[in-house]
Amino acid sequence: MAIVINELKHTNSSLVPFRYAKGHFATNHSHINYYIDLTMTKHRLSEARMAAQQLVRKFKSTTIIDTILCLDGTEVIGACMASDLTKAGFVSINAHQTIYVVTPEHTVGSQLLFRENTAPMIKGKHVLILAASVTTGYTAQAGVEAVSYYGGITVGICSIFSLAEQCMGMPVVSLFNADDVPGYRSTPSGQCPLCKAGVKVDALVNTYGISSF
Repeated sequence: MAIVINELKHTNSSLVPFRYAKGHFATNHSHINYYIDLTMTKHRLSEARMAAQQLVRKFKSTTIIDTILCLDGTEVIGACMASDLTKAGFVSINAHQTIYVVTPEHTVGSQLLFRENTAPMIKGKHVLILAASVTTGYTAQAGVEAVSYYGGITVGICSIFSLAEQCMGMPVVSLFNADDVPGYRSTPSGQCPLCKAGVKVDALVNTYGISSF
């Protein structure tokens, strides 16, 4: 089955294109009835820059940000955010008066790991967590827990798409949410209504993309 990616432009959040496909998809943590395609937003500079500008506007100039922790392959967006935050005169307490953009290493158990050369970018720093999407919240939660473990302070969570309004007691700032995809549903695989109805899974999806059957 060919997966048809639809595109919406100029939604209620920004000029960033919003791409999605309707179907039956399996992730590592759940089954979903929509695949949100963030590939171009993460990897095309023009879109990444637009997304970064929109996200930066949602943070006050009094927010102290030393480090942007990039999850789900959002490094390009994170670098654009760091550039915009620096230009906007956002407060940083680290000695270099700059913003670090860092990506964690993933262990076999999906825990986030920082080596000795990157851990100092977290320890004692005010960290903004950037994810591509927050649906089940597992990834963002792992980010918050890792920041705490390595001695940092999480000052915010942001994403391109989010079902959750909060994660670990903090609001999730996003460009797109469930209002942009009416009927979006994410359920544990054992409770998936599509599976119970005998609908076969169309594709496996994760942060790297989609693999259809």
